[in-house]
Amino acid sequence: MVSNQVSGGTRLRVAVAGASGYAGGEFLRLAARHPHLEVGTLTAHSNAGARLGDLQPHLRSLADRVLEPTSAEALAGHDVVVLGLPHGASGEIAAQLPDDVLVLDLGADHRLASPADWEAFYGSAHAGTWPYGLPELLHDDGTRQRETLAGARRVAVPGCNVTAVTLGIQPGVAAGLVSPVDLVAVLANGYSGAGKALKPHLLASEALGAAAPYAVGGTHRHIPEIAQNLRAAGATDVSISFTPTLVPMARGILATVTARLAPGHEEATDAQVRAAWEAAYADEPFVELLPEGRWPSTAATLGANTALVQVAVDRAAGRVVTVTAIDNLVKGTAGQAVQAMNVALGLPETAGLVTEGVAP
Repeated sequence: MVSNQVSGGTRLRVAVAGASGYAGGEFLRLAARHPHLEVGTLTAHSNAGARLGDLQPHLRSLADRVLEPTSAEALAGHDVVVLGLPHGASGEIAAQLPDDVLVLDLGADHRLASPADWEAFYGSAHAGTWPYGLPELLHDDGTRQRETLAGARRVAVPGCNVTAVTLGIQPGVAAGLVSPVDLVAVLANGYSGAGKALKPHLLASEALGAAAPYAVGGTHRHIPEIAQNLRAAGATDVSISFTPTLVPMARGILATVTARLAPGHEEATDAQVRAAWEAAYADEPFVELLPEGRWPSTAATLGANTALVQVAVDRAAGRVVTVTAIDNLVKGTAGQAVQAMNVALGLPETAGLVTEGVAP
């Protein structure tokens, strides 16, 4: 339906399944200002029949749209289809869509290459593996994932925590400076990452003024995805202690990842370590290594498709420390989807995306 290269004046029709959720709504916010997109059909499950404006009041230009029930028939006839569906629900819909339509899966269904990993962490049959939608992912052969995404018609959008952890530590793994064994990641996460479902622990009365860990002890579903990415960057073996914590903010992830200096690199200077991160991100439009001494803040990334990264060496512990901040709904989900879509369609990678955050 859509060619591998889109001309400058072409507008592509995009359908969004799960338009009433946070991820679907964020994609629509970005799509509304994208120079090459025209918003088509919007669908939902329990909210079918409602006006979008009643559920996403900030999307003023789309407020009068009525949500249709989610089906392959409703999504047909579009150039791009975005699936903002619960985990396990994308595979059946995607299988009914034509091969020439670009399908972006915001859920986890098609991220993992290993069916065993999928079944162990998600407990259902594996739907298959699609090209992975993190353009900045480093490969051990010196290429980057954007080369794999060019011309793709199915894209698995990465997990938000995975994006923050991967972008933080992969330069050291790819350069052989840090050991991918005994990684430790501790994350502060905004509540929007938990979705819109009404659950007691997500109520403001429970969450405000509190920090609460979840999926502790190696149970978080993003762990095999992180390991998969670091293997792509050159790791032969990966082990990671991963602990996310909900903190009272709507958006954002602040990921602190530490790794031991690799054997033979224990005496690497701070400048040598920093040089690996500089080389990895010098030409990336959305990933910035901050000046020395300046540490990332989630506030600086709100509303932007930006990842802010800093790296330091803890000499006493013999570990490299990285801190990465992203907006979980933009660079962590919907902005990442737009970026991958742009690459797949041959559009400018930055089209429809901004790097400036919203402050205060």
